[in-house]
Amino acid sequence: MAAEKILIVGPAWVGDMVLSQSLYMTLKQRRSSSRIDVMAPVWSHPLLARMPQISSAIEMPFAHGELSLMRRRRLALALRGEYQRAIVLPNSFKSALVPWWAQVPQRTGFRGEMRFGVINDMRALNRKALPRTVDRYVCLGRRPGAPGEAVPQPALQLDPDHARACAHRMKLDSDKPVLALMPGSAFGRSKRWPPDYFADVAERHLRCGWQVWVFGSASDRRIGDKIVQAAAGGAVNLCGKTSLIEAVDLISLAWLAISNDSGLMHVAAAVGVPLIAVYGATSPDFTPPMSSNALALWKGIECSPCYKPVCRYGHYRCLTE
Repeated sequence: MAAEKILIVGPAWVGDMVLSQSLYMTLKQRRSSSRIDVMAPVWSHPLLARMPQISSAIEMPFAHGELSLMRRRRLALALRGEYQRAIVLPNSFKSALVPWWAQVPQRTGFRGEMRFGVINDMRALNRKALPRTVDRYVCLGRRPGAPGEAVPQPALQLDPDHARACAHRMKLDSDKPVLALMPGSAFGRSKRWPPDYFADVAERHLRCGWQVWVFGSASDRRIGDKIVQAAAGGAVNLCGKTSLIEAVDLISLAWLAISNDSGLMHVAAAVGVPLIAVYGATSPDFTPPMSSNALALWKGIECSPCYKPVCRYGHYRCLTE
């Protein structure tokens, strides 16, 4: 019997891409011979290469939110006849077009933006039964009505040699205890624990002989600078100075990571680092760190979770308390 070929239309965000590995693990557990290809933004391909369940990554040649009908159709025609099944993780109409135009026989996804016909294995989303993002992804890989099983935790493959080479190139001493801080969040301020709080934790660890490495994108560099300055300059601001896969391997060297609810939080969980995840306007009930080595801190005040990027009351008590 020929191996089933499955096309996954992957998510656009770092954290969601890490969580999607639980789906790929589930599919491989059910049928180990399955070939799983993931259509995803090019930035995520090195991340997918650290997921042994993936056979290949297909470049999604359009930006997040971009319609690009002609490019989607050209990609679909190139994939026609290649797959027996497709699973569409995003809920948008446009995300389902490539499998439809590629004439993939079974196209699975949740009921979304008027996708009837485009998705022919339509699933109703029971938010109560599937409270977490990772539960929803895994559900799409199971038969409707199939009994629930334990959701596997994402586990990215590491490259210790690459990690040490990155540390050496950036003049980081990986032989000392390392505290990794991830203070950014593209979502907005309501997900960001105050930089002064991160700086206080950094300063305490520096006094005990630890190193402190601050991770994030180029847009987080200013926050990283604030932490370094407030911690009397002993920390190292790596925001915007690493690729995603360099950040993955360097974070794996940490003895402890402290992060907001962000993509790098899910990376830290997936590499098994002891992790403290701080939640403000969002909830660990929805996107918890998928690791038995993680602790989620959430105040749960009367207005939280609000899922708003800016505090409507201006006090940010969900974070400052």
